[in-house]
Amino acid sequence: MNDSNIGFVEKPRVRPIDARFSSGPCRKHPGWDLSKLTTEHLGRSHRASDAKARLALAIERSSQLLGLPEGWRLGIVPGSDTGAFEMAMWSLLGSRAIDALVWESFSNDWATDLASLGLANVTLHKADYGALPDLSRVDDSNDVVMVYNGTTSGVRLPNLDWISENREGLVLCDATSAAYAMPIDFSKVDVLTWSWQKVLGGEAAHGMLALGPRAVERLENHKPLRALPKIFTLTKNDALIEGIFKGATINTPSMLAVEDLHSALDWADEIGGLDALHARSQANFEALDNWVGKTDWVDWLADDATTRSSTSMCLKIVHPGFTELDTDAQIAAVKSIVGKLAKENVAFDIAHYRSAPAGFRIWGGATVEESDIAQLTPWLDWAFTSFLTNLTIGAAHV
Repeated sequence: MNDSNIGFVEKPRVRPIDARFSSGPCRKHPGWDLSKLTTEHLGRSHRASDAKARLALAIERSSQLLGLPEGWRLGIVPGSDTGAFEMAMWSLLGSRAIDALVWESFSNDWATDLASLGLANVTLHKADYGALPDLSRVDDSNDVVMVYNGTTSGVRLPNLDWISENREGLVLCDATSAAYAMPIDFSKVDVLTWSWQKVLGGEAAHGMLALGPRAVERLENHKPLRALPKIFTLTKNDALIEGIFKGATINTPSMLAVEDLHSALDWADEIGGLDALHARSQANFEALDNWVGKTDWVDWLADDATTRSSTSMCLKIVHPGFTELDTDAQIAAVKSIVGKLAKENVAFDIAHYRSAPAGFRIWGGATVEESDIAQLTPWLDWAFTSFLTNLTIGAAHV
C-alpha cells in the first residue's frame, strides 16, 4: 500500500451553508420560500383561462430568458427532459440516416432507444467516460442525436462549430444540464430539450421542448414509422398542434410546480438574466477547478479542459492507494466518503452516477453559491485523508 502524500487534514470548522449538491433534482434558488408561491391557481383546471394564461406566461418567460430565436416554439410536455427528448425522437426520426453521439449514460440511453425503435442506418460515435467522440465524423446530411452536456460524465461540448448551418439533417439536442448554464448557438440545433429541475432548480416531472423552424417543417411533412401515444403527439391533420406551445399542455401539469418555476424565473430576472446565470455556474466551476489544480489526490474526469462541465462537475480519485483497489472496493470507498460528508451535513448526493467511474459528482448550476463550493473542498480533503488513514491502518494489520 502506498503512503499518502497529502498528510493529515484537520477536520474543518466551517460548513457550506447549503449542503445540497445533487445533480437532479437540484438546489432551489437563493431566497426560495414555499410560502411565497402564488396559490390562487391550485385546485383549478389547467384549462381554465387564468391557469392556461399562467402556463403560457411560463413558456414565454422561459423562452425569453434562454434567448430562443424568433420562429422557435417552446412547449411544456410530460415526463421531464426524458419525455421531451423521447417525444422528439419518436416524432421526427426515420426519414434520414442518424448519427448518435454517445459518451455517457443518457446519451447511451438515447442510442439504445434508437435501436429499440427499429430505426435503420444508425451510426454510433462513442467515447469512454471522460472524453468526447470524434465530432469530425458526423455527416451533415444525417440527423444527429446528442446531449450538450454529459450529466453523468461531466463532459460537455465546448462549442457547436463542427455543425454546419447549411446541414441537411436535423440536430436533436438534449440540453437538460446545459440550458441556462452554458451558451448555446441555436443556429446549430433544431430541437432542444431540458427540464425545470436542473439549472433553475425547479420541480421534476415537467419537460421543455423547443422546436426550430426546420423541426416544425419535418413534423408537418414526416409520417412517423409507428403509431404515437397521445403524450407524444405533436401534430393533427399534418399540422403542428400550436396549442401545446401556448399553454394547452398535453396532460395535466402541476400548477404548484408551475408557480415554483415562476419563482425561479423571477429570481433569474432579478440577478441579471441569462448572463448572470452563466456567470454563477462558471464561478462555481472555477472555485472547484482552483482546488483540483492544487490537490494531488483528485482530478477531473474530463480529460480535455475545454470540455469540463460547469454544472455536473465530475471528479476522479487518482491517489495510488485508491487506484490500487479493485472496482468494487473503489465504489465502496466513495460510498463511505460520501456517507461521511452527508452525516456531517456538509454535502448530500455527490457520489458518481451508478454507471460512471467511481468518484464524485458535484452540481455547479446557477442556484449553487460559489462560497458553498469553496467551503466544501476542505471537507473533501478531510474525508479522503480519513479514509486513506483507515485504509493504511487496515493494510498494516493484514
